Amino acid sequence: MSRAFLQCDDLHDLVIEQFGSDRRLLTLDRLTGGTKKGVYRLTLDDRATAILYVWAASESYWPPAPMVPDDPFTDADGADLFAAAHKALVEASIPTPDVLLLDRGHRHLDADIALVEDAGSLRLESQMENDPVSAAITLTALGDALRRMHTTLGPRYGKIAAISDDPTPQTRPAQDVILERALTHLDAAAPRDSRLADAHHHIADHVRRLHAAVTPRRTYALVHGELGPDHVLVAATGEPRIIDIEGLAYFDIEWEHAWLQMRFDDAYPHLQPVQCDPDRLEFYRYAQVLSLIEGPLRIAGTDFPNRQWMLDLAEWNITKALDTP
Repeated sequence: MSRAFLQCDDLHDLVIEQFGSDRRLLTLDRLTGGTKKGVYRLTLDDRATAILYVWAASESYWPPAPMVPDDPFTDADGADLFAAAHKALVEASIPTPDVLLLDRGHRHLDADIALVEDAGSLRLESQMENDPVSAAITLTALGDALRRMHTTLGPRYGKIAAISDDPTPQTRPAQDVILERALTHLDAAAPRDSRLADAHHHIADHVRRLHAAVTPRRTYALVHGELGPDHVLVAATGEPRIIDIEGLAYFDIEWEHAWLQMRFDDAYPHLQPVQCDPDRLEFYRYAQVLSLIEGPLRIAGTDFPNRQWMLDLAEWNITKALDTP
């Protein structure tokens, strides 16, 4: 498909309303890395900046996903989820960029938008690579924030917005949701790779063995869902700011820590993580491996501009998936 991204003229009325008629939008830069929403940096003629999120079909590269009805991490996208997640993070004293404007009425664009504080362009990922001394301080502060998140408990698992909208008690354990999710991802990915197709039964049996080892538990805490060092901005003050928050949910903390271990690798201990159940952690880790095959293979079939990166990510995780007892 041919994608037409925003231009400065598209934001004329928004800039006047938010910043005043005496200021002008100098540049509008679409930032790289986003796959579900458009992320733009606005620079005004006085060099003030802000970040614009745009939720529109033309901004998302993702085709439809295999659905598991009560999976809180499927379709974690949209202004409603962003608004609910931001509120929950603020209430839990978790640092995230301030919201300047949230427009779900399409007053300015034919899309839901949020204008948020520009916390800078330095991501923790880059800081860890280029300035490990400063990164160690940031990681400690991030660990403090994560412990507050992972001790903020909810009554049931699910997306933040769904928790408040639907008080119905749950009967299906969280690990059963992940079992169905993992097998669904395997079923969707196997036709795209002959190695997965050949090993389908072996992988599915391994998933079920890991699931069977998980003991019952119904304690759910606030989790980001896919937090990596690329989802943490380092503000000028040195404070970490968590972004890409639409997937915020109440769920097992092991889901978060399986992801943190993978993304932070050797730096993970610097987060001083809370204690996790090892069986649940290992089951969720393997389920995420299957997710990181299915998702990248699916988006690689679109016009996503960095297709090879997604194929390489899928290949890395195919190797992991096949490396089972």
